[in-house]
Amino acid sequence: MLNRRLVAAVMAGGLSLTAVACGSSSSDDDKPKAGGTGGKGYPVTLENCGRSTTYTKAPSRVVVMNGASVAEVSTLLALGVGDRIVANQQSYGQSEVKGRAEKIAKLPTGDIKPNDAFDVPRESMLGLRPDLVLSTTAYGFKSENGFATRDDLSTVNANTYISPRGCDEDTSGMRIDDSYTLLRDLGKIFQKQDRAEELIAASKKKIDAVAAKVKGEKQPRVMVVFSNMQMGTNDFSAVAANGIWNDILAKSGGTNAFSSVTKNTFADLSKEKVAAESVDALVVIGYQDKNPAAYARKLLKEFPQWPAAKNNRYVTLSDSAYLGPSNELAVDRIARMLHPDAFKE
Repeated sequence: MLNRRLVAAVMAGGLSLTAVACGSSSSDDDKPKAGGTGGKGYPVTLENCGRSTTYTKAPSRVVVMNGASVAEVSTLLALGVGDRIVANQQSYGQSEVKGRAEKIAKLPTGDIKPNDAFDVPRESMLGLRPDLVLSTTAYGFKSENGFATRDDLSTVNANTYISPRGCDEDTSGMRIDDSYTLLRDLGKIFQKQDRAEELIAASKKKIDAVAAKVKGEKQPRVMVVFSNMQMGTNDFSAVAANGIWNDILAKSGGTNAFSSVTKNTFADLSKEKVAAESVDALVVIGYQDKNPAAYARKLLKEFPQWPAAKNNRYVTLSDSAYLGPSNELAVDRIARMLHPDAFKE
């Protein structure tokens, strides 16, 4: 069991939390496909966080660092290259995509003993002999955090990739388009560009359709919070204030009730501050929490003055609310909660 306080502290420092088949980006991921011996389309060169990285063939020994994310592992599965993973440290324990959580649970872990930051220590990383290491932010490649640096890994011929908005460890500006950038970049690395574009097109089509249904509707004020997560000193320190969830809310016909209280990704709020806000609806994100709905009901009971409590208006989500190839699912589910009349046949 992960220590949520420590993981949350890592998230607050930049490793924020944090998925679909041809024609429908919410369907089961493709089965892994063999390959990775160079050939057509290579070499591939990407500019990534100030580094130029070149791939002469598809990586075959991929390590996915934790980062309190499932964006990277979910994207690999969605592209059909899960068989290239030799060690995965990512898991939410659940997913909006049927079967994904189970597929992630079956991936190899490399038998790694995580360090104090709940991720792969330097020596263990080098011992895995990776040819590609994925990290949600630059935090995962800093020696002071106990990790192998990008220079360390280049000496053993391993490429490194930091996901969009992760270069400076500030994910407060993250948007849905960053999920598409992640798909495109990994699509190029593994020569799965067609697959990536299919997923992106299906996601955009779904989001555009939902946004059209709720256009012109009054935008409820929504609290987005991670269930049973402690990140700071106040009672409510895991309130999502800025980042990809705000873009998701906007497409869903809502607005973040707490986006103005801080410029950071997360707000650290007192109970009094939360109580003073008029919250019209609640979005609870479950990270390693088997029953986020219980947390949602607890909050609504604790703040009966909220319009959200009076109308019992809430929805629970997991991986679709963060970076990754399933943002359209979060948009759809939130929109249906906020504007049910817009979806009546």
